Amino acid sequence: MRAVQVVTLDGPGAVRINDVDAPTPKPHEVLIDVRAAGLCYPDVLLTRGLYQMKPEPPFTLGAEVAGVVAQAPEGSGFSVGDRVVAFPGFGGMAEQVCVAAPFVFHLPDDVSFETGAALPMNYLTVQFALDRRGRLAEGETVLVHGAAGGIGIAAIQHAKARGARVIAVASSDDKRAIATQAGADDVIAPDGFKDAVMELTDGRGVDIVVDPVGGDRFTDSLRSLAVEGRLLVIGFTGGAIPEVKVNRLLLNNVDVVGVGWGAFWMPRPETVPAQWKAIEPLVASGQLSPVLGEVRPLERAGEAIAEMEERRATGKLVLTL
Repeated sequence: MRAVQVVTLDGPGAVRINDVDAPTPKPHEVLIDVRAAGLCYPDVLLTRGLYQMKPEPPFTLGAEVAGVVAQAPEGSGFSVGDRVVAFPGFGGMAEQVCVAAPFVFHLPDDVSFETGAALPMNYLTVQFALDRRGRLAEGETVLVHGAAGGIGIAAIQHAKARGARVIAVASSDDKRAIATQAGADDVIAPDGFKDAVMELTDGRGVDIVVDPVGGDRFTDSLRSLAVEGRLLVIGFTGGAIPEVKVNRLLLNNVDVVGVGWGAFWMPRPETVPAQWKAIEPLVASGQLSPVLGEVRPLERAGEAIAEMEERRATGKLVLTL
């Protein structure tokens, strides 16, 4: 079968479409014919050996897929032909993938494979970030950086579904249009965002900042928080990892909160099905619906990953088979 593989740790240019052996499911696994696979920022890091997990090349990328069940173990709750979403972690950018049954979920009939493949990584990360780590409450205000990317779009929609007001930060007119399409109440530019936030909140600030960007925005994000606000550190797509001057945390009694979804669920795999159960009604109702960027065939995977690395991507990138 065809698979998207990293052959050397030299970035997106080292991604190849290779012929590999089709997988054989273990007794607890579901075999899925993949129809679409989502891309996420860890795919960029994996191509350079910079992710926390460091598989030896060649290896197949792909943490999230949607497709059709080809084989399922008895008692798994799945049958041949079922439409599903799955979170394999690795190996999903291929014609078939085996996934442990607890990480496979039914896909509603009116949700496309492309939309389904865009859900697991970002929307489960954001559910963990906002609900568990951020303690988001109805009526609060959330500031979202990187609002036109996969995490940003998921954060906008999840916060809105939970009854929050959302202020989105995006760096171009096109990206601000994506954030608006995702449901943000207000959309602002990165330059001078702190002052814009204070104006929009009548000087109060926001209750939560969702930050997958890092870099030089960090200090002004802290300054944008209201009393007892929470800054959620999700990633560093901006490149630089900021440092915290902890005296700033005292001034307004604010929190800097780490969001390491993978580090949390890996020793607690039972939490992932519970998370899907929490968001499934929101997916079925359309409240969580990824804004897709360009949908490409599998053969253009390297091109799509390069677009993410260079921060040119808008919307969630998906490959189709």
